[in-house]
Amino acid sequence: MSGHRIPAGIVNARQAKFSLVRHRPAPELRPFVDHHWVLRWDLSGRPSQEQVVLPNLAVNVTFFRDAAGAFGPGKRPFRYTVAGTDHGIGVRFRPGAFRAFLTGPVSMISGGSVPLTDLFPGAGGVTESVRNATDDFEMVRRCEELLLAKDPVLTAAARTAVEAVETIAADPAITRVGELSSRTGLSQRSLQRLFAEHVGAAPKWAIQVYRLNEAAARIAAEERPDYAELATALGYSDQAHFIRDFRSVTGWAPTEYARLNRVQEQESRRERIPGGRQV
Repeated sequence: MSGHRIPAGIVNARQAKFSLVRHRPAPELRPFVDHHWVLRWDLSGRPSQEQVVLPNLAVNVTFFRDAAGAFGPGKRPFRYTVAGTDHGIGVRFRPGAFRAFLTGPVSMISGGSVPLTDLFPGAGGVTESVRNATDDFEMVRRCEELLLAKDPVLTAAARTAVEAVETIAADPAITRVGELSSRTGLSQRSLQRLFAEHVGAAPKWAIQVYRLNEAAARIAAEERPDYAELATALGYSDQAHFIRDFRSVTGWAPTEYARLNRVQEQESRRERIPGGRQV
């Protein structure tokens, strides 16, 4: 997998009631795809569970019973209810690389989705194959066949967009669009056009997503987060500005997000029985 920061974004991932396995894409798809991800869960006889994924820049193509489509980057957390027993696969695209599979700019699916059958002939059959698959590799193979049938080409502009996003991902010190402009050699106006066409989000938002996903990961991992120190580390001039941006991305204030993680962790511990097995 690529070495740049990839916001995981799953709220309370340690307590989630599913298994998540990632698979490396075929060589022909690596210019476009970060990884395939397979989810399996069994909540038979137990209440359903809402999973929340923080906003990120990736387009995800998913093959699930209730969510088969191409989901664009969004500005709000994505919520999905896990219930019963099921499985499915998703393809996480490198930000900037999905334009080859669309008939228009990636901004056309920002904050929304498009049915797979609108993008890929034969998608219905692949979704059914995924439903009946007995192992991960069969699911991966069918998904990759569908994607490669489009004969995608990563254009020079798309490659520039991918590299611009990876510049943000590689350097947490980039906190302003002007800094990204200096690093890439592109004017701020050119960055705006490039990101609308290939990323589906404005450069300012792209920078903010990486900063706030990093903040969320640290808040979830630390017992007593130091919000003032975290704001400074992320390049904020004051804590109030950081709190406002964090809420705009995650939907929670930093203290609320920390409390949510602590509460759910305690609930998970209460669900455990002797021997450490989850019930």
